[in-house]
Amino acid sequence: MLYLKHNLNAQAIGSLENELVGIRQDVDALIRNMEQSIAESEAFIRRFRQ
Repeated sequence: MLYLKHNLNAQAIGSLENELVGIRQDVDALIRNMEQSIAESEAFIRRFRQ
């Protein structure tokens, strides 16, 4: 029983690590998209200031 418990915990931790990688990739993509949106909005505002 103890072996089974530890094995399931190891599987759960492995699954969480994979999930963390996916979350990090999603956050990185979100940050890139936000930076692009900010740059585009700043360029738009600059056009009106000239």
